[in-house]
Amino acid sequence: MEFLPVSIDQYVEKHLRINPTVNVSELRKGQKIMKKTTLTLPLLLFILVSFNTTALAQKARSEALKSWRDARFGMFIHWGPVSITEKEISWSRANTNLKCPNTGPTPAAVYDNLYKQFNPVNFNAKEWVATAKASGMKYMIFTAKHCDGFLMWDSKVDDYNIMHTPFKRDVCAELAKAAHEAGMKFGWYFSPMDWRDPDCRNEKNAEFVKRMQAEITELLTNYGKIDILWFDTDGSSAPWDAENTYKLVRKLQPDIVINERLDIGDQGGWNEGVIGPNADFHTPEQTVGKFDQRPWESCMTVSKKSQWSWGGHSDGVKTVGECLGMLIRCAGCDGNMLFNVGPMPNGEIAPEQVAVIREMGGWLAKNGKTIYGTRGGPWMPGKPGVSTSRGNMVYLHILSRPGDTLLLPAIPAKIVGATLLAGGKVSFNQNEKTISIVLPPVGTEPGTQIIALELNRPASEIPPLKMSFPSQSLTTGKKTTASNVYQGLATYAAGKACDDDETTRWATDGGIKSAWLEVDLGTPESVGGAVIKQAFPELQRIRRFSIEYWQNNQWKSCYTGENPGELFDKTFPLVTAQRFRLNITDAADGPTIWEFQLTGNKSR
Repeated sequence: MEFLPVSIDQYVEKHLRINPTVNVSELRKGQKIMKKTTLTLPLLLFILVSFNTTALAQKARSEALKSWRDARFGMFIHWGPVSITEKEISWSRANTNLKCPNTGPTPAAVYDNLYKQFNPVNFNAKEWVATAKASGMKYMIFTAKHCDGFLMWDSKVDDYNIMHTPFKRDVCAELAKAAHEAGMKFGWYFSPMDWRDPDCRNEKNAEFVKRMQAEITELLTNYGKIDILWFDTDGSSAPWDAENTYKLVRKLQPDIVINERLDIGDQGGWNEGVIGPNADFHTPEQTVGKFDQRPWESCMTVSKKSQWSWGGHSDGVKTVGECLGMLIRCAGCDGNMLFNVGPMPNGEIAPEQVAVIREMGGWLAKNGKTIYGTRGGPWMPGKPGVSTSRGNMVYLHILSRPGDTLLLPAIPAKIVGATLLAGGKVSFNQNEKTISIVLPPVGTEPGTQIIALELNRPASEIPPLKMSFPSQSLTTGKKTTASNVYQGLATYAAGKACDDDETTRWATDGGIKSAWLEVDLGTPESVGGAVIKQAFPELQRIRRFSIEYWQNNQWKSCYTGENPGELFDKTFPLVTAQRFRLNITDAADGPTIWEFQLTGNKSR
């Protein structure tokens, strides 16, 4: 049954009465078409429903992303038959397919048959979830399928799955059920590539992708609400029919949060920070993300050797202080931390891993308000520490004391109160240029140096600014080159040591025993001092070094020294040159530097 034409204004007015939150600009996009079209009732209803559905879906996705960001801390779990070998998941497989990037130590015929021995009789999904909750984690991500192609659920797509092990139990089903019962957000890690499948990345790749999409359908259909889907990449080509794969995922779980790695192939690494239009967040790996106000999540390991799957008790674990430091820096940089455990082949999480993360939970039980639901800022992270904020409250986490007083650049807000979160007032002085805070005595517990500042306005209204004052370094922003950069990644390029940012670093590959970092000042400058801020000084990677300048077609030394420690700050007789370098002549392993600065002031 046809009706007379309806004007766009009448249409919008009526629709606003139905749904006041609808995006009016979206409704008006079709104005020219609407004026030329006689609307039938079915067509009008179709348009109304389409616009309303789109608006509601966008709103749900936005709310889900905010809820995930507020959670801040999650548990990553890498587990499968490979735990029997105590070697890395997937990457320890010796692939014969040239389109796979690794050649691990375990022959494929051995690796692919490990499932026949896999019988984790001590696995208890409720205990895993309880451990995550006791550790202060707000969501969990489980490796349903890694690059080796083994499926940890009862799949009808591929028989290479958990139901064909001696265990014969759907691990994914039990974990999802336990998480839902506990009110824990839950998601899957899913590797789109499959190094075992001969059709992956060859002439039959289209058939492989159909099976891959069928696997995703099972994971997003059979296990209730799934909050997060964590795709991975192996750095090779990514022929995964991304457009239709994203559509499938959002059709099955409309408000799911998805990371960016489905789009990433051999054109760039995930640490470059590109987020495609269909993804929601970026995933830096084994490093804290940048303060750039985009959604991101750093994935880190509790394993001291940085292995993802179970590597045996000899792997060791990071200290509680190290783990809390990573979490605090992630929150201060306005990102999340996904912290990985690798359960043992018997189904239990190793007691040493549980002990560390439960201690983190104890700290969060007392100090969680400085992490959960906060945003990074208003000061960007610096060497002294980080700041987080919620409403009018700012929390300063002091991670490296600069002395008895912390000097900060002024912010356009008045501090109306300052207290130590553990108890007691904190003295401060504020003027138009600086904020001076007297630091309380060092506490005995990791993370106790948290100062709460109450402002007279919301911290979110304050544009972020650096925590430290600009240095007088002559190297800032100048052209830099290096003998080696870790895996060739821009994240660790030479310039990161000369950017006046103490949260970025130049790093070299493991095994490097000598390296140099050169700076071209552009014009000859008189230099009389140098600062070296070494990352991970406790490892004592730099044994001997010299600071050199280029003159008469050769490098000459300004200063020669040993073990610069965390902070090297020395003066030397003035020399004038355009090119200088830090020459590390003897290193224990892969030197890495936060900052290399040169100054012209002879007596600083």
